[in-house]
Amino acid sequence: MTSKNDLLSLEKMEMALEVVPPKIISEPLTLNEWTHVLCTEEMPIFSNTALSIHDILSDDRKGAMELASVILQDPNLTVKLLKISNTPHYNPTRQKMVTVSRAIIMIGSEVIRELTLVCSFLESILSATNRRQANEEIAQAIHAAVHAKSIALATNDSSPEEVFIATLLNHIGRISFWCFCGEQGERIQALINKGNCSHEAAEKKVLGFTLAELGVSLSKAWKLGGLIEEAIKPGVLSKKPRVELVELGYEITEALKEGAGSRKYQTCVRKIETLTHQSKKVINEKLQNNTSVAADIACQFGATDASMLIQSRLNQFVGLDELSPVIDKKQLQLQISQDITSIISDRIDINLLLETALEGIHRGIGMDRTIFSLLVADKQSLRERLSLGWRKETYEHKVVFNISETPPNLFFHALSGTQAFWAKPSVNSKLYTLRDINVIGKNECFIMPIFSNKMPIGLIYADRGINEQPLTEEDFNAFRYFAQQANIGLTIYRIQRS
Repeated sequence: MTSKNDLLSLEKMEMALEVVPPKIISEPLTLNEWTHVLCTEEMPIFSNTALSIHDILSDDRKGAMELASVILQDPNLTVKLLKISNTPHYNPTRQKMVTVSRAIIMIGSEVIRELTLVCSFLESILSATNRRQANEEIAQAIHAAVHAKSIALATNDSSPEEVFIATLLNHIGRISFWCFCGEQGERIQALINKGNCSHEAAEKKVLGFTLAELGVSLSKAWKLGGLIEEAIKPGVLSKKPRVELVELGYEITEALKEGAGSRKYQTCVRKIETLTHQSKKVINEKLQNNTSVAADIACQFGATDASMLIQSRLNQFVGLDELSPVIDKKQLQLQISQDITSIISDRIDINLLLETALEGIHRGIGMDRTIFSLLVADKQSLRERLSLGWRKETYEHKVVFNISETPPNLFFHALSGTQAFWAKPSVNSKLYTLRDINVIGKNECFIMPIFSNKMPIGLIYADRGINEQPLTEEDFNAFRYFAQQANIGLTIYRIQRS
């Protein structure tokens, strides 16, 4: 049975990130120890997200539906990703996206995948004590990423967004360390402040390894792959042009610290001239504009302190627009309902239909756990097809519901009818068998069978078994509506295929 502590409450979706001091009793001492602690103790949610995404992308049988499922497991991540997906930077057409499935269709699974990594990573670190050094690292990473993407666009790169993400995560070791370090970080800073020790030398003296090496180790542990891993590897003799774009992004941020009249800055301008064939005037304007864009993006990611640091470098203090508020549940239900109507009125993508209906139930109503399960061949159990909110040891683990006729349990009772069923322990206590309780607990829940050719093929289940908030008649009506939409879509789907 999943415990309360395994999941984030949906009530915290828009709560400001609290500053919680890191609880390091005894700091790790070696590269392997630091990698282990960051992966398993300080940033476990990001570790699970990164590895789940890797598993999905390495399996040809999996696609957008599985990717959306990983994102939707984390309510905070879902909200942040949808907000960023709706900004002009990623959505210039301004077509409102209220579901993850729609965002994947509009923006593309590759971009959404990489945005998910960044959002999840920043979500993991921004809950830590971000002293100035940590915010400096975050600010530099975002600032460098915007410059690198801008140059990639000017050189007609095949995927400027990939360059952006690879640059942003290039200092993943430095950012992770400074967010969670204790006394070791203070010793490194003390050596650097004396003025006779470089950053790398100070890191090596205190830790026995550099933070760049920590980045390589974390990249392997999280299986980030692609351009992220290529760019993070040290000492490559013949670097690929796209890796050089990543490095140039960071060179620009270092040059801007010394000012537009510095030798470093002029060197960067000449490099950009050679790559893009743009004039110095255009380059200078773009570099200045990129700072404003970087500050805005940092704010959208929730890194507000880093946003202000980016602005302060050029003393360009501008008012940043507030992120749009989360739409209320009724408005969200209406918009998701319109998405479903659009899906049904065209050639139906059955996976997209079911995923959107589940998202309508999960986010539109505000449920803790929602699942669509299919009957297995022997009709003795139901196996998870798509789930939201179920924290499991691994993504591959599937939730299984037993079907018991003697005595009848929840799932047998639900499949025996044709309508939505609101189960209450106080009224339907006998339907909650011990086997059911071991899987779902003993909570109020909504269940509705799903049909194909008038025969039950599975069901949709939803509850608030994590935060234990009461269910209402209004919630039940909304659940029934979205489940009925799924059934209507399945009927039309069968007609279209016949």
